[in-house]
Amino acid sequence: MNEKAAVGERAAEEYIKDGMIVGLGTGSTVYYTIVKIADMIKNGLTISGVATSVQTENLAESLGIPLLDLNLVKKIDVAIDGADEIDSDFCAIKGGGGALLREKLIAKHAEKFIVVVDSHKVVQQLGSFPLPVEVVPFGAKLTEKAIQKFGCKTVFREKEGKIFVTDNGNYIIDCYFSAIVQPKELAAALNYIPGIVENGLFINMVDHVITVGNDNKVIVL
Repeated sequence: MNEKAAVGERAAEEYIKDGMIVGLGTGSTVYYTIVKIADMIKNGLTISGVATSVQTENLAESLGIPLLDLNLVKKIDVAIDGADEIDSDFCAIKGGGGALLREKLIAKHAEKFIVVVDSHKVVQQLGSFPLPVEVVPFGAKLTEKAIQKFGCKTVFREKEGKIFVTDNGNYIIDCYFSAIVQPKELAAALNYIPGIVENGLFINMVDHVITVGNDNKVIVL
């Protein structure tokens, strides 16, 4: 069973209705949601999408999904996205694909936020996956030092041997914790640091999680 395909397609089938404005996430699981939506459009569905990244924008356009500028949208009916980790309280780590700021913006303004994950992403405690933090390039090394005071090892993300630059022109610092015991408090504290644009902790935002249960069947939590 391809868990990513199963949960991604289920999200489109269950939550996408005619006339909706849909937040389209970024990543290898929500890819299947986007492909399914494109198939539904070919069969008569009418929706508009708002993309969380240039990557998703290009994918949606290639599949014939009409897109809107976020600044021109009055509401987002539902947003569907993946996660790198999510716990039983629906606290999630996102940003492994580098799109955490736009993902959080769209999730925040969606009336319903659905996370699609394979069973390995559902965890008892956050922290096995490094926490991405988006920072402005100016003074980034000083920002990194401030982050390290939270007891984590930090690494500037690279791609093809060069420092990774987000769609917003910023850098990402990946923060390695042994465990994140108080994600809500950590998220708030990080965003008090000048130079941090946003962190990858998504707290009190997720409405439903679609994953695969112990019986190898897709479940909605």
